[in-house]
Amino acid sequence: MDRTEGTTPTEAAAEGAAQEPAAPGGEGERRRRWIRRTALAVVLVLLVPLLAVLTALRINHMGDPADGTRTRDRDALWLGHAWVDGRKKDADVTALARRLRDTGIRDLYVHSGPLEHDGTLPKSVYPRARWFIDAVHEKLPGVRVQAFLGDVLASENSEGMLLNDPDTRAAVVRSARQVLDTGYEGIHLDLEPMPSGDRDFLALLDSLRRETRSRDAQLSVAAHQIDPLPALHTVFGLFTEHPKWWSQEFFGQVARRVDQIAVMSYDTAQPLEGTYGGYVAQQTSLALEVTPPSTDLLMGLPFYYESNFDHWGHAETVPAAVRGVRLGLSRTDADRARFGVALYIDFAATEADWRAYKEDWVG
Repeated sequence: MDRTEGTTPTEAAAEGAAQEPAAPGGEGERRRRWIRRTALAVVLVLLVPLLAVLTALRINHMGDPADGTRTRDRDALWLGHAWVDGRKKDADVTALARRLRDTGIRDLYVHSGPLEHDGTLPKSVYPRARWFIDAVHEKLPGVRVQAFLGDVLASENSEGMLLNDPDTRAAVVRSARQVLDTGYEGIHLDLEPMPSGDRDFLALLDSLRRETRSRDAQLSVAAHQIDPLPALHTVFGLFTEHPKWWSQEFFGQVARRVDQIAVMSYDTAQPLEGTYGGYVAQQTSLALEVTPPSTDLLMGLPFYYESNFDHWGHAETVPAAVRGVRLGLSRTDADRARFGVALYIDFAATEADWRAYKEDWVG
């Protein structure tokens, strides 16, 4: 029997409607579409600028370096602590001298710390320093040995050196005087992470410069990279306690207070050789623009291999870095005399690293 028999037209219509499937486009489907569109928009917002930056860096790595953009015989090499704590012997210095002969290396930054958090430096940390300095002078005439001193700076969540303490800064100066008395020909300072614009750091450099100048010694610093985009350190400061970069203005303020400034142009998180080389070219240009002609500007080369988010070993190579350095130099100040590269670090370097430095930079 027809189920609508004896029912009113309205009841029959309602019953028929109840048997029909729900029309597409209900609340759940609309929500899913909104989520997909929002996710796509977020991906595009993040991905498009990233791809644009990587493309720009890759383009920055293109072209030919100018003739003559090679070593100016003002290069430097960071050395590990083993050279001054007794582990290295005469044969090691002989091998080092053989390695450095016919290169552009003029300065050795030998790790002689770290400084204590209060700025002091126990003499027991570098018992063989005088031996090493004398051995270098004998086997590598003209090469200077500088004391590589550093410490971790304190933050809200960690212990470390407090540069805003005048007593601590005074102790660092006394430690510098102490190592210069030992025979070192300079102080190479590496305090990290150093926030851009730190006035206490500038005050410390002023005090150290007075001390080194009175002894005809060098003052050099390991410097953070410069903002690749305007005010990037400020933007990152909203999300992290220690932004990676310095402003170009602050870099220039530091450079004017020292004899040498060595940019730590590695650990850049660049994923490809081409983008890393383009980044180094940009950093070289930015640094050249604000480093006075009286200061040696050195660009760091990664003489080590790691693979992590900050440093991709397949990308951050010596050939890519040297090419970037030469391109930046070519475009900004090709004839600059007080310029070089700094190699980080001796104990992790491979034969391929040394070969690339000698073939691509020394020439």
